[in-house]
Amino acid sequence: MFAAIVLFATWILLGIPAALLGIPLALVTRDMGPVYRWSMIIMRIGLRLAGIRVEARWTVPLNPARCSIFLSNHVSNLDPPVLFPLLPGRGSGFVKRSLMKIPVLGYGMQLAEFIPVDRDGRVESAAESVQTAARVLASGLHIVSFVEGTRSRDGRLQPFKKGPFFLAMETGAPVIPVSIYGTQSMMRKGSMKIFPGTAHVIFHAPILPRDYATREDLSEAVRQAIASGLPEWMRNNSM
Repeated sequence: MFAAIVLFATWILLGIPAALLGIPLALVTRDMGPVYRWSMIIMRIGLRLAGIRVEARWTVPLNPARCSIFLSNHVSNLDPPVLFPLLPGRGSGFVKRSLMKIPVLGYGMQLAEFIPVDRDGRVESAAESVQTAARVLASGLHIVSFVEGTRSRDGRLQPFKKGPFFLAMETGAPVIPVSIYGTQSMMRKGSMKIFPGTAHVIFHAPILPRDYATREDLSEAVRQAIASGLPEWMRNNSM
């Protein structure tokens, strides 16, 4: 538990002053950029002190000026703090609507234009989230989605949700498949324990939605790209 204590203590001790200073600054300047950058630095510091190394690889150079949709597999609660600081610019993502109600944290996520998601299974709720994401993307932010919708319990790649592919086909934004592995053994699903180790992140070549006739075709292309960067045992689920 030592690594977990170090990680969360670092985030709390550095995050609270950053929020107390940064949120009023953002309200005055209407610019979340400085607060976002501070947050990414704090995430990196916490991971490093907890003994978590991050090894990232881009298979091709990415144009940081063009907003993209980053679609990743999801094997641990460590995936977001590992992935977000690696983005070439400011990013937004989908979060449970209930998290938006947490004092300070929730307000900060609202200011940072994170996208609330209702997991009620209604088509209307999903459509609303996609439309919000499209507006955020158009405003100049990257979008991050863990495309399986929830963490894989055993590390293997699970079926994909449809929402991110509705977003991609509607906006035409480049899709960047991302493979993450290593974090599944550092923080397992259902546990707060954290073990030091190395997180591996591979950013694959952009996939353009216009090159695919259907969402299903696009989804399969993204799946193949993500799977190609994972260890063999993680590439297929047991279904």
